Amino acid sequence: MSLIVQKFGGTSVADVEKIRAAARKAIRAQRQGHRVVMVVSAMGKNTDRLLELANEVGPNPPAREMDMLLSTGEQVSVALVAMAINALGSEAVSLTGGQIGMQTDSSFSKARIRSISTERIERLLDEGKIVVAAGFQGIDNDLNITTLGRGGSDTTAVALAAVLKADACEIYTDVDGVYTTDPRLLPEARRVDVISYDEMLELASLGASVMHNRSIEFAKKFGVPIHVRSSFSDTEGTMIVTEQESATSPVSGAAMTPDEARLTILGVPDVPGMSLKIFSAIAEKKIAVDMVVQNIGDGGKADVSFTVRRDDLQTTLLTLAPVIDVIGADGVTHDDNVSKVSVVGANMADQAGVASEMFRALAGAGVNIQMITTSEIKISALVPRDQASQALRAVHEGFKLHEKPADAKSWSQIKADREAGVEVETLISRLRDDALEALTLTGISVLDHQARVTLMGVPDRPGIAADMFERIGAAGISVDMIVQGYDGVDGSTSVSFTVPQDALEASLKVAKEIAASHGMRGVQGVAEIAKVTVSGIGLRSHTHVATLLFESLASADINVDMISTSELQVNAVIDSKSADTAKRGLEKVFAGSLG
Repeated sequence: MSLIVQKFGGTSVADVEKIRAAARKAIRAQRQGHRVVMVVSAMGKNTDRLLELANEVGPNPPAREMDMLLSTGEQVSVALVAMAINALGSEAVSLTGGQIGMQTDSSFSKARIRSISTERIERLLDEGKIVVAAGFQGIDNDLNITTLGRGGSDTTAVALAAVLKADACEIYTDVDGVYTTDPRLLPEARRVDVISYDEMLELASLGASVMHNRSIEFAKKFGVPIHVRSSFSDTEGTMIVTEQESATSPVSGAAMTPDEARLTILGVPDVPGMSLKIFSAIAEKKIAVDMVVQNIGDGGKADVSFTVRRDDLQTTLLTLAPVIDVIGADGVTHDDNVSKVSVVGANMADQAGVASEMFRALAGAGVNIQMITTSEIKISALVPRDQASQALRAVHEGFKLHEKPADAKSWSQIKADREAGVEVETLISRLRDDALEALTLTGISVLDHQARVTLMGVPDRPGIAADMFERIGAAGISVDMIVQGYDGVDGSTSVSFTVPQDALEASLKVAKEIAASHGMRGVQGVAEIAKVTVSGIGLRSHTHVATLLFESLASADINVDMISTSELQVNAVIDSKSADTAKRGLEKVFAGSLG
């Protein structure tokens, strides 16, 4: 018999009638011949009410006791769902996280799954029962109740599907699938039939609220098909799998993260170890850093720009104050009135001109770009907050995301291709007994014989980036990394990009023409550089990856020229002569995580 894991979120079990509806879906699946495991979240606003009670009791409650309290929300839900199933004529057993064998570490409120003992679940399934498991929770080695943090029920569901080798994991929610962008922001957004793990990972990290990135990491690692469906209709929904919907469309989705803050550390001495000192200090405060760009300022000094959540700005500034003095930087600037707009697509790595197309769409809407970062499948631009909505609409329209691609494939077509023997590249990681959520790297690579071009004093006005990269593309020059950050002079920016080394001369010629036409301060070109890339699953949720990379490079006295980060990769541009040393050092540091 096939096995299905069904997850029901808080809105799907918010009242008794919705609980009965969820119970009926599980019973229907069982009567269709499936063995069924349900994972259930706390009812509706139950968790919010528990948080309010904790705050009424007193400030700063112990983390252990908060987990003890919050876990009760799911225990109420699973008991009621099991009662509903029994009342409707089928048999069900409710289990807490500890009872399903969910073993975690002791990081209260953000615990990671170490192992899941499936014997009890499998025995109950063999007896013909529906298993109703509490999401969001587990136990540590001392039998303390722990919670998994934001999106924890999604993570529970996909983890159970992985260890039980389920045929599918159905995520029932208040939306009927994954859309090209948030339909609450853009009504013209289109529901997609299929989206790849990599694309969903990036969109989840950008704030797409349908799924949490940790659950997608699990699915990608263990090859679990995820079916996102509505609790309130029979719409087919969206499949999250290895394959993407279209083989040709460069962009599959767009996202806007509204509440960002930008910080730029000016005049950082261009010597090894500076990035390590900056970001290790921030990491100690548990502050999540997003868009990271390191650019080249005048006089050989670097400017390091990055974004944090707006709520974390003041803490970050206080953390950086002593670091600025220690490293001898010139100072720090910041802006908390910015938002991030991004486009994601698994096919963009194979297509030229995607970045310039995005920049042109933003320019056409009169949107100014303050920062740029690119990765293999994502382009992000930092824009003024009051222009964020029009920026999202501009890129959504620019890439025609409201239209279904001509070569779009449905899940049934993709399944037929699989049955016909079409190879599917998946990373099925070993099910290690002690580290289900361990960092899994897919590779450490070096792209050598590269060159960097930097335009300094780029005017801070709409349309400049579009013009730059349209002219570069028209010259037949293939661009890899693009980073734009503040360079600290009169509010202007600097833009750097990497090209193959044999294209440096042609790139400098075009760059000088661009600089002259826009009154920029100057152009700089550097040959003999290499891009070192750490790729894998869990790079964002395992925040130590970038720190370990910086530590490894600093210990080998290797200077970092440029930085770019994403959900799937951390990239550092270094001197070519150091490339082999850097690769060997990183392979040693991450030896236990390479799949």
